[in-house]
Amino acid sequence: MTPGTQPLPPSSVPYLDLRQRLSKRDRGLREKVMSLSEAVATINEHDHVAIGGNTFSRTPFALIWELVRQQKRHLTISRSITSTEGDFLLAGGCVDKYMTSWFSQGIIWGLSRVMRDYVENGKVIYEEWSHMSLGMMYRAGAMGLPFIPTRVMMGSSMPAALRSTVETMHCPYSGDEVMLLPALNPNVALIHVQRADAYGNAQYDGLPFMDADIAMAADRVILTTEKIVSNDEIRAAPDHTRIPFMAVDAVVECPFGAAPHECAGHYDPDYKYMGAYADLTRSGGVDAALDHMREHVFEPKDWTEFVHKLGLGGKA
Repeated sequence: MTPGTQPLPPSSVPYLDLRQRLSKRDRGLREKVMSLSEAVATINEHDHVAIGGNTFSRTPFALIWELVRQQKRHLTISRSITSTEGDFLLAGGCVDKYMTSWFSQGIIWGLSRVMRDYVENGKVIYEEWSHMSLGMMYRAGAMGLPFIPTRVMMGSSMPAALRSTVETMHCPYSGDEVMLLPALNPNVALIHVQRADAYGNAQYDGLPFMDADIAMAADRVILTTEKIVSNDEIRAAPDHTRIPFMAVDAVVECPFGAAPHECAGHYDPDYKYMGAYADLTRSGGVDAALDHMREHVFEPKDWTEFVHKLGLGGKA
């Protein structure tokens, strides 16, 4: 898809085709541990990649960092609220289409200068949905529904502004008009968690965001985890397992895998780094972002070296 052209609706794959495709997956209990580079290598050009977490909370930053380093191209990206990682994906030349509800490193820093440049100059297809509408679309995908009826966005100008097709219908029970949001079934979901076992049973703390629905809606799930724990530890608290092994295809042990963003119970956001980056792009735009990425994305030999640049490597 060429940036600037009219996109297809978010989901145009018939439900039975999805079921047939999913039935071919190996959902057995098997070890899925691999390196960061091996996991990202499974992402294909033209894939729809959904990103877990929210704003600068539990962002799968290491996966995105490696995705940019591997120079994946022509991706569709969806995330409920986009932060720093969106700048890297756009400036890195990875994205044809971006679906989100907000695109800013954080409220105090204002809208992304990189996003504005790409949208205003027609270098990317940009779809702004409401926060809840994206959540409902992932939920429909997780439930195996082709669409979901809702009142989300009704009464606003957002449906008219969207390039993708959104339909309405009259409820057969009440007669009320409702909006039909198409399901989102990403090719790949990238999710960071506090702990997972080698099979992909994942547990996370703090706000859950949309991660469980994203995982169940996606064809493939790549997890990074602060620590790989034993299956016995997972079984000791089964009610904390939010993503089951049968949904997961790769597990990467990656301490500080959300840095410079936060991971609840492990580390806080690096506000100093984020503020400095915002100052750079506020004055220098895309060129400043590219200079920053050369130093922080492409120069480090691996993720551990990047973490050391953030001053986190020595922390437990």
